[in-house]
Amino acid sequence: MSSLGWLNAQEDQIVPLPVKAERDSITAPILTYNPILGKKQTDTVEVDSTGGKQPLILDQIKYKAKDYVRLSKKEQKIYLYNEAELYYQDTELKAGIIVMDYVKNEVYAGRIRNPADSTFSQLPIFSQGDQVVIPDSIRFNFDTKKALIWNSRTEQQAAAGSFGSDAMKVLAEVTKKENDSVYFMKDAKITTSKDTIDPDYYIRVRKAKFVPGKKVIAGFSNFYLVDVPTPIALPFAYFPLTTGRSAGLIFPTFGNDPQRGYFIQNGGYYFPISDYVDFSILGDFFTNGSYGFRTQSIYAKRYRFRGNINFRFENLIVSQKGFSDFTRTTIYNLQISHSQDPKANPNSRFSASVNLGSSNYFTASANQINLANTQNNNLSSSITYSKTFPSYPSVNLNISATHNQNTNTEAINLTLPTLQASVERVFPFAKREGIRRGIIQNVNLQYNLRAENRITTTDSLFLTPRMFDDARVGARHTVPLSTNFKVAKYFSVSLGANYEDIWTLETFERGLDPEDPESNREVVLDTISGFDRYNRYGLNASIGTTLYGTFNFGEDKKIQAIRHVMRPAIGWGFTPSFEQFYETYENSDGEDVLYSRFEGTLNGAPSLNKSNSLSFSLQNTLEAKVRDKDSTATEPKKISLLSNLNFATSYNFEADSLKLAPISFNGGTTLLQNKMSINFSGSLDPYAIDNNGRRINVLNINNGGGIARLTRASMNVGYSLSNETFKKKEAGAKVEDDEDGNDYYRAASGGRTDDLFGEGFDTAIDRGFDERKKDDEDTETPIYGNKLPWDLRLAYATTYNNSNRQGEFTNNSLMFSGNITLTPKWQLGFSSGYDFKGKGFTLTQFRFQRNLGSFDLRFNWVPFGNNERWDFFIGISSSILQDLKWEQRSQRRLGRR
Repeated sequence: MSSLGWLNAQEDQIVPLPVKAERDSITAPILTYNPILGKKQTDTVEVDSTGGKQPLILDQIKYKAKDYVRLSKKEQKIYLYNEAELYYQDTELKAGIIVMDYVKNEVYAGRIRNPADSTFSQLPIFSQGDQVVIPDSIRFNFDTKKALIWNSRTEQQAAAGSFGSDAMKVLAEVTKKENDSVYFMKDAKITTSKDTIDPDYYIRVRKAKFVPGKKVIAGFSNFYLVDVPTPIALPFAYFPLTTGRSAGLIFPTFGNDPQRGYFIQNGGYYFPISDYVDFSILGDFFTNGSYGFRTQSIYAKRYRFRGNINFRFENLIVSQKGFSDFTRTTIYNLQISHSQDPKANPNSRFSASVNLGSSNYFTASANQINLANTQNNNLSSSITYSKTFPSYPSVNLNISATHNQNTNTEAINLTLPTLQASVERVFPFAKREGIRRGIIQNVNLQYNLRAENRITTTDSLFLTPRMFDDARVGARHTVPLSTNFKVAKYFSVSLGANYEDIWTLETFERGLDPEDPESNREVVLDTISGFDRYNRYGLNASIGTTLYGTFNFGEDKKIQAIRHVMRPAIGWGFTPSFEQFYETYENSDGEDVLYSRFEGTLNGAPSLNKSNSLSFSLQNTLEAKVRDKDSTATEPKKISLLSNLNFATSYNFEADSLKLAPISFNGGTTLLQNKMSINFSGSLDPYAIDNNGRRINVLNINNGGGIARLTRASMNVGYSLSNETFKKKEAGAKVEDDEDGNDYYRAASGGRTDDLFGEGFDTAIDRGFDERKKDDEDTETPIYGNKLPWDLRLAYATTYNNSNRQGEFTNNSLMFSGNITLTPKWQLGFSSGYDFKGKGFTLTQFRFQRNLGSFDLRFNWVPFGNNERWDFFIGISSSILQDLKWEQRSQRRLGRR
């Protein structure tokens, strides 16, 4: 095994890579004699020793060789053979054969041919400063710094620190080194293939100027596939090799849309504005006049902040002007992400996560990169600034703006802004340092403020002046007072009181229209602008404990013990009636109607009903101690049988009827070595209902039913498994989770981070549907036989509603996705789901990928539904030449719903 040399684009030096030792197809200059056999025939004319340049000082030269070292003063040369080494100043040279002319200041180095099999070994390794060259043979002049290199091989990295298939290799038969930054090449090959002896493809260049780390400027160039020339050729070519970021074109995708005609998509330009920020713009154009553009800016400053801003706009045209089905639609989407490094300022922090736009953007978009987001029915945003004043008592200040948008109903809820402030909890009867004991020392109080401007609007009114018509402004001041202590060692008791002061800038008066009270029976709502307030308060207390129950079955049993932990709690709450904030008006029937002027304000009206209630709650966990299957384990293994099972209800002594509230419950557990998760919740009503579905003051058991009615229930089950699930774990072996994974484009848009809802078709962003499964050619290729790597994910969700005896499943669906690796280079993936209530499949997608060495072949297919489409791609894997590709795709058929 011999070594070839590859030029490091970041340091302008050559590093060795292993290749096969084969015969040379290029004839390098061979020495005219064998230094072992003696000197060659030379001219008898002597060299003038008094003229010319000053020769090298032999005392400064260090050299050695394994078989042969000879210094010829007459020829003024040094001959070294087999594992030869030469050192002079900052120059180092290692090769099979070295000849040094210390008068001309030139060095010749070459390989050693093995007569038995005609292979070559001991290629020259020439280094000068930080520059290293490993060609077949080299001739270098120390004075001019010029060189002739035969069979040079260089490697240019796509980015600092990247190696392997994402690096460009340049192989040239003859290379002339003009200086440290310019090389001229003849008959060169450019490729990103790992196999440099027999690359699966390359671009043949007749003549080229090569600037390491910057560019290759070439003459006539054409594309070779498996050493076969193709019609793909250019009269001249330019290959940028700049490491890191550089401005340049982003090559588009071409195709045909049956509804919008031929198109150019995802083409644009990239601008590296500075070391901290960049900007890119991409555009789409269809021959029917539809167009779109997307901008993205990423910024970052180490130890300070990082973020990105994305804006997308599309102008979509269907049919043509003059036809009845002609439509023009504009849609947009804005995404902003900003995060601050915690070390930048520990007492001040700003963050933003914005995702807003047209409700139908993802479903109507003509760009297939948005495919996976078609199943996302909610857009949400949050911009927050927080400030902490650390002096005691510390104060936390938070200002935020939020946005929530339902893409199905097109309803939008905004808070512009929300102001929150809180003062650190203060213990007035205890020292700041030390342990607090007893009911008095644990007395504490706190202050909280929440003020906000809440806006409710629709998609059509968003970003117009009308969106502020129904804005509500208000503030709530809260002062909680509490203490806690122990009773009888095992019972925890807490006592508390709560005071709230509610502010508003407008109230509402109700009454009949005084101008026409007889004919107009509708209530007139008058808005009274100006500051107004009310207060409310209450008392509370609670007592709780923890009970432990253990059932032992013996250490010789498989299940040695089961542990049940219960945390019962009883609470009491009292709230008086705030009837002083209520008044009456006379309706058209002459009846007095009680109302509060605070009804309809941001924080609502105080309660008119007195409350004196007792609440009950019970929390349960269940664990088991089982014998470990590993015979070497000294301790039994603990597993969770029931992560939680909680019940809660309350009884209101002041209520005239329906004193007992519905019993709510929720729970969850994990099974099958935590591969299956189950979560459920529901509500049980102890009261019966009449024929109109209204609750009546009759217990359900007395009405011919059970103890309680199941009025609501929901359950979610998730299960993931793979071929690793059924592998037997070796004794003492530790199975670790795979740490590999991808950040999908859709996660930034608010979608899922897995593939249950499919994946977007974006070849520029997502090279293949699962980069985790691309085999590494630097490692041994596995042979699968009859055990194929695969994975499967299932998610089941159902919701049951029986509040009016309807017994209806409002949601009942199963989502599933998976991948299978047929061979080390063939991967298949799928994702789908079935809606049992709607009796139809959700977004269904099949994904196929073949790793063709230096190429990726991919086919994605959505066979049916509103998003029916397909996408085919074949192109070079390396990002350097990623624009050498062929891509064909369909578009979603318009009008299908």
